[in-house]
Amino acid sequence: MSSGAALAALIGIASTEAAECPRKDALGTSRVLSVDARTTPRVGLKSFPQTLALADHEVVLTFDDGPNPPTTSKVLVALAQECVRATFFLIGLHASQHPDMVKRIAREGHTVGHHTFSHPFMARIPFDKAKGEIDRGVAAVEMALHGSSTATPSTPFFRFPYFQGTQAQLDLLQSRGVVVFGADLWASDWNEMTPEQELKLVTERLAASGKGIVLFHDPKARTAAIMPAFLRYLRENGFRVVHIVPAGPPQKSADAR
Repeated sequence: MSSGAALAALIGIASTEAAECPRKDALGTSRVLSVDARTTPRVGLKSFPQTLALADHEVVLTFDDGPNPPTTSKVLVALAQECVRATFFLIGLHASQHPDMVKRIAREGHTVGHHTFSHPFMARIPFDKAKGEIDRGVAAVEMALHGSSTATPSTPFFRFPYFQGTQAQLDLLQSRGVVVFGADLWASDWNEMTPEQELKLVTERLAASGKGIVLFHDPKARTAAIMPAFLRYLRENGFRVVHIVPAGPPQKSADAR
């Protein structure tokens, strides 16, 4: 199978180009990829044997643990200025506390994924409690987005806190058609460091890997601070941003009220 055919078989191409960007010198979003749980139930080389079939110098930007209005809003401004779309894996408790920010993330074209309700170590708790964390987290995000408390996610993307989950939990998510995301590289922004140190760390890791799913945490002030410079680094070094969406029907639009 050719590399192009393999890519289409693996995740499919929802669109070859993202929406037109009004700023011609912006980084932009190069293309949109639909990710299908039937063919890619788990991705991210830090956790799994396989990842998304990205070309050289293609990156997927992901943010965990939000929303946190003071910092998430700064991240959103930086992304908007460069016409870049990302994926936010939201904690249900935070989504229930800041529904307007959840709506804003979706309204600005980003993908909204799930990250449990309260961010526990999932591998250390009983299965029923873990299932409740998944269901309650999804329900809180869906309520914030659409006013409907359902455990069926409109975007079936999930990431384990600390990348820790059991086989039974993985099987549960796969049976529900939910893609589990790891990452290919991360900014290690949970560690104490200056914004300059974080920027140096993540750009060096990206230069070494050449592509991949990148993990940040939008509640971290140091990450919000470096985002304009990080996006500028991508633009100046020939990287292209890929926006991921679920296969199947398009995401419902967030209520703009």
